[in-house]
Amino acid sequence: MLNIKPKENCKWDIVSLGEVMLRLDPGDRRIHTTRSFDVWEGGGEYNVARNLAKCFRRRAGIVTALADNQIGRLVEDLILQGGVDASQILWQETDGISREVRNGMYFMERGFASRPPTGCSDRGNTAISKLKLGDTDWQTIFSEGTRWLHTGGIFAGLSETTAEVAAESMQAAKESGAIVSYDLNYRDSLWSGRGGREAANELNNELLTFADVVFGVEGFETSVTEFSERSLRDAASLMMSRHPNIKILATTLRDVHSASQHNLSGACFSDGQVFKSKDHMHVHVLDRVGSGDAFAAGLIHGLLSGESLQTSIDLASASGVLAMASAGDGSSATFREIATLAEGTKSTTVR
Repeated sequence: MLNIKPKENCKWDIVSLGEVMLRLDPGDRRIHTTRSFDVWEGGGEYNVARNLAKCFRRRAGIVTALADNQIGRLVEDLILQGGVDASQILWQETDGISREVRNGMYFMERGFASRPPTGCSDRGNTAISKLKLGDTDWQTIFSEGTRWLHTGGIFAGLSETTAEVAAESMQAAKESGAIVSYDLNYRDSLWSGRGGREAANELNNELLTFADVVFGVEGFETSVTEFSERSLRDAASLMMSRHPNIKILATTLRDVHSASQHNLSGACFSDGQVFKSKDHMHVHVLDRVGSGDAFAAGLIHGLLSGESLQTSIDLASASGVLAMASAGDGSSATFREIATLAEGTKSTTVR
């Protein structure tokens, strides 16, 4: 299925390429009325590496760029607290008022009951959006030993140059023998005035040429209660016919009853077979942000461990569920907790 490099010959189990922003979280308050914020680090591609490091004890690194000021150094400190190797951060000089380059921030309230999660991004003109071909020494990163590269549509959609860097990194990874995963994440705000979803799909279509594992299945309805194995098989088969290099397609399945209660499951398709996890129904939600990235981390961990696809998708869904019980983009779940939930064992009070 996947020919993964042995860990003994590699420095990193996974390297993610993407933006890391400072998240300002008002807790149980609203953005427009709060008087204080908690801070977290977050970013779609980064969250996968962070969860693999913190929850699954994997050797993870991040390739990103930050403006070299106090905010950037705070983000670096949060990355290090998350257990992720920050040695590949590209630091960019700033003029003191971020006229030329700055760090991305976003404000995110979790929502409650009938009030949905609401976010406000402040990520224009960021250091990472200016990353261009040749800025990162991919040859060194992969020659030192990297088993897996993860990136996705959020990073690729930041600018014209980040799309080129995504392709550069994925191609270098493939040439080195590393596995490449790509998340089809889409943000309206990133593509506003730039062609919208149609332009994003066109870019994704180009980048999927380098992917082995893809998160997201085009043309498939991702509901838990209305899940159709045949629909997934048909949509995934069509996607793989266009991109025969893809070995595994995976997706979360979700029904949103309210901001505070979801159904969550997951499914994947490989070699003509569908694998589906158990359904986690009526899950109470503290913070849904990053739960899809936790799902991806669970699947990747299973595959890196040589587990079956069934075990891997069970770990993925359990990881996503427990991430929704954690504040911030990153999960605070332990591997034991994730494995226990994946196995279907009831949780008990730990004393």
